[in-house]
Amino acid sequence: MKNVVVLGAGSFGTALAAVVAERGLNVSLWGRDPEVVRGINEHHRNDNYLSDIELPERIKATTDLACCEDADLLIVAIPSKFFRQVCEDAAQYGIPPHCVTLSATKGIELSSGKRMTELLREIFPENVAAVVSGPSHAEELARKLPTALVVGCADEAIAKQLQGLLTQPFLRSYTSNDVVGIEFGGTVKNIAAIAGGIVEGLGLGDNAKAALVTRGLAEMVRLGVAKGANPETFMGLSGVGDLMVTCFSDYSRNTRVGRLLGKGSSLAEIQSQTNMIAEGVPNTESVYQFAQKNGIRAPITEMLHAVLNNQVSPKDAAQQLFARSPRSETD
Repeated sequence: MKNVVVLGAGSFGTALAAVVAERGLNVSLWGRDPEVVRGINEHHRNDNYLSDIELPERIKATTDLACCEDADLLIVAIPSKFFRQVCEDAAQYGIPPHCVTLSATKGIELSSGKRMTELLREIFPENVAAVVSGPSHAEELARKLPTALVVGCADEAIAKQLQGLLTQPFLRSYTSNDVVGIEFGGTVKNIAAIAGGIVEGLGLGDNAKAALVTRGLAEMVRLGVAKGANPETFMGLSGVGDLMVTCFSDYSRNTRVGRLLGKGSSLAEIQSQTNMIAEGVPNTESVYQFAQKNGIRAPITEMLHAVLNNQVSPKDAAQQLFARSPRSETD
């Protein structure tokens, strides 16, 4: 893999581009904003995201999707809402048959209910699809703080190749063939993070938040297993690991959204104040629909869905969750 294209010049796409460039590969970083692209090329900084990080000079930013034509690896770090459209636009330029596609997006497409690797296989049917996930805030990854990731792919040889590419003195990567589990973990943890942020914003204490996050893990396992995931996957980096970092870090935009909701702000007010997308908002709708369609018990998702749709206040939602009828913890 000599030529790597990263679609998405947000915080995580930029951080991954920096990691790959450190391996001496040719890296093209695609973004929509000409000013961001110009800043990366002229000053080696992304002024909208990670502005305090000096990026490797090997990164060449562009607004032209023709950069995909010679890609050996296509990393897609686009918010789930725009994932399909950007990939379909890139597919018009064509990517080589040997090019591996790698999703770095944590979400499920709302309209189809498809995971991101399912979209990659649909849009690029000749190419292998893989996923990378784990507890990895872009701010710390870009600063080369110790980070661990998991690479999921049905092709073990490709998974190991990607593992090698995503290994640095500060970065340790693992492999897995449970693509479904990795993607469901990365999606549902965003929902738990918003809900946990609400508990924090309401001032309900550490005990309540720990209980919420733990039951969020149980919900994650139920949902993922119903989709065919290995339950052990959720005890790993893309499950418990990502759940912890997302629910308890100040970097987490999902927790931040929940905290502001708990303090009385509306979702519209919160979204108008930031250029960053909290994936937990669209994820809640996608997972709610999946749970309803398949008859899966998902009370945290259901309550958050009601909050986001102004059907119940955050305070009432929390009270309803804690007032549910008693049951066995393993039920």
